[in-house]
Amino acid sequence: MTIAYVLLKTDLGSEDKVIEELKQLEQIKRVERTFGDYDMVVKMEAEHIEKIREIIAWNIQKMKNVRATRTLVKKDTN
Repeated sequence: MTIAYVLLKTDLGSEDKVIEELKQLEQIKRVERTFGDYDMVVKMEAEHIEKIREIIAWNIQKMKNVRATRTLVKKDTN
C-alpha cells in the first residue's frame, strides 16, 4: 500500500466544494483544512504509486477550484 499526502491551494471560498469533490474519490482517506501556504492536506492510499499519480493528475489537478498541488509520498520504513 502506498500512502501520499497532497497539499492543495484552492480558490478563496471554494474549500468546502473542493472537499466534497475529493470525498468522492475512493483513494482519499482524509481531508483537513489548513492555514498557511496551502489550504488543505489530503491523505491518499492506493496499491501503487502509479495509481496515486493518476488520481492526482487526472482528478485532483483538473478540479476547477484547485490552483496548485504538492505531493509527499510516505517512505516505507520496513
